[in-house]
Amino acid sequence: MISRTKTSAFALLGAAALALGLAACSAPATADEPAADAAAFAVDSDTLVFGVVPDSVDTETNYQPLMDYIAKETGKTVEYHESTDYAALIEAAVAGKIDVASFSGFTYVTATNNGAEITPISSIVTAEGQEPGYYSQAIVPTGSDIASLEDFEGKKVCFVDPSSTSGYLFPTYNLLQAGIDPETDITPVFAGKHDVSVTKVGEGVECEAGFAEDSEVEKSDQVKVIAETMVPGAPIVVSNTLPDDLKSQLTDILGEVTIDDIIAAGIDSADSDGFRSVFYATKPVDDAYYDTIRDICEKTEAEQCQG
Repeated sequence: MISRTKTSAFALLGAAALALGLAACSAPATADEPAADAAAFAVDSDTLVFGVVPDSVDTETNYQPLMDYIAKETGKTVEYHESTDYAALIEAAVAGKIDVASFSGFTYVTATNNGAEITPISSIVTAEGQEPGYYSQAIVPTGSDIASLEDFEGKKVCFVDPSSTSGYLFPTYNLLQAGIDPETDITPVFAGKHDVSVTKVGEGVECEAGFAEDSEVEKSDQVKVIAETMVPGAPIVVSNTLPDDLKSQLTDILGEVTIDDIIAAGIDSADSDGFRSVFYATKPVDDAYYDTIRDICEKTEAEQCQG
């Protein structure tokens, strides 16, 4: 199977638009009172904060060449921000604490539903000729007699995180399609990371079945795949509050770049088996690309879709 990438949320900001509007009518913005549409950075104009959720123990290592490339091209310091879970990444986006980030499709939709000012620009692919997207896979221990999603009824089932696209949203949708209520017909277990979900299912103790993305599943010989669904590729997003010229530059350098481009830019760390296993190129995506996720959110009525 070809590996596909990942995919791979602070309290919501209160709105004060009316007060700001009245203030704008009464007096012009001063140095002490910047214009409401002024560009803003998560930290400062010399730093770009790159946000991720750790999907495996190698997450920071996997992203380091890409962050080094952004630093080289923009001349800015790129600061790694690892959120504890998907909810924390959503909160960071809503609070304006990240400038660039790697989201899952689900977390992107949820973040924008809650007011995050971010725009998707591309999605990572890991092999030549691929299009963005990866598989959410239903897995069981290799020796299990579970053969279908219908057989998950009454079982202890591993999910990744309540805000994971391939580790929760698509799995719950598929279970519902199979006649299984994910809240009452199974015992859900949240593993936190895709690789942990695979490990727990393989052990067959805490979880008798489960879900994870294909890139982690293929690393294990302790589980077998009994069903899979294609998921829209996880987006790289940029903050809408960055200066227009910087947003344009980030879109240019991250919208469609290959590993060879990154190496040619002088990022020697990209020329490694580890990075090649998770990155070949980026392909452009836009907001409409994630309408499938919005549709599933509507059909499942998942609370997580609203944050």
